Amino acid sequence: MVFLWRFARFAVSLQLQTFINMYDQIREDTLFTILYSIVTAMAAIASCYLLLRRGNAFAADITPPVRLRRWAAALFASLVLNHVWYMSIFFLHTEEAIRRCDLLGGVIDSLTFFPLAVIVMLTMLQDRRRPLWPVAVVFVPFAVGNVYCAATFDYSYLPVLYVYFVLVCIGFIVYMVRAVRQYSRWLRDNYADLEHKEVWRSFLVLAGMQLSFVLYAMTSEGTVYIYVLTAISMVLICYLLWRVETLSDLSLPQHLEDIPEDEFLHTMDGVGDDLSAPAACSDDSPSSKGLSQANRDSIRSLLKHLCIDTGLYLQHDLTLHQLAKALGTNRFYLSQYFSMQGTTYNAYINDLRIQHFVKLYRKAITGKRSFTVQQLAYDSGYRSYSTFSLAFKQRMGKNVTVWMAQSNE
Repeated sequence: MVFLWRFARFAVSLQLQTFINMYDQIREDTLFTILYSIVTAMAAIASCYLLLRRGNAFAADITPPVRLRRWAAALFASLVLNHVWYMSIFFLHTEEAIRRCDLLGGVIDSLTFFPLAVIVMLTMLQDRRRPLWPVAVVFVPFAVGNVYCAATFDYSYLPVLYVYFVLVCIGFIVYMVRAVRQYSRWLRDNYADLEHKEVWRSFLVLAGMQLSFVLYAMTSEGTVYIYVLTAISMVLICYLLWRVETLSDLSLPQHLEDIPEDEFLHTMDGVGDDLSAPAACSDDSPSSKGLSQANRDSIRSLLKHLCIDTGLYLQHDLTLHQLAKALGTNRFYLSQYFSMQGTTYNAYINDLRIQHFVKLYRKAITGKRSFTVQQLAYDSGYRSYSTFSLAFKQRMGKNVTVWMAQSNE
């Protein structure tokens, strides 16, 4: 903490010594002016695109979360506001005017860009709708401090604000690491296909960019600082726009459109009377300490008759909710069953799909039929070959190419 305080004081003193000269240099830098204008235009276009375009120009088959699109649009708009404000410094010549403009820019950042960046990352997590008011509460002291510094034209409190901001960043990263892990577990408990759903890579990229921004903001030295921030902004706009548009909306209602309902009702005739126990409960049933052995046996039989024998697991993008509906039970019972079996819904479905792929492959080899691995993977329930390849390696301990070569020896 002492080190952080000393570092913050040093950063402020360094900033006060160098930023006037820095602005004098970039004011005559044509290349930077062009890049700065490009970033501003990119942010404005991205914001308008997310707000006004209904379709998805990046992936037509993906429907991104509307809530995330709107918050990301607000973030891009704040970046435009940020750039337009600091652009006025290019036309100021007195030290007092430049410093006052810089302080007011800090107020704008603390009220818009930084809180919105946090909100966008929180909104990516779709396992539950997280309240956003804590973000405002956390950033209020930071914003009030910046307003005071701008009103009094006083830089003496900036080290305190820097320390507070760094602690907020560290605390948020710790929270997000835990939240992303919970989100990943939630995905594996509810979805067979994780493509276009996971966000941990995005969090690492965005958190790294934010930390880079903070680092360079606190150790600015000449035009290098400005060029680095410009480069970070360009990457941030492109990556975040791509991420928002390629993240599936998991709040959409799921329907068994490809599975005839009568097929499951007729199949249930041979299952047994004991299968009615899970079906009698709703999704709102209170939590219990664990499933009884009778309920576990019932669900096991349901899975055998209504998922494995019918080939339901081959349906693309099959969710836990869809499977529970087909079985006539509820997500609570089914999720608890998988948990008590020491597995997840994702692992269960992928295990069945890989077994199906192996059967198709061996039949093709035995019958000497031509085939492609991609087609066999698709016929095994995988819409994406990359998803299949990862699942196969996790299940078999080797990639599919090596496995096929060894199985043919």
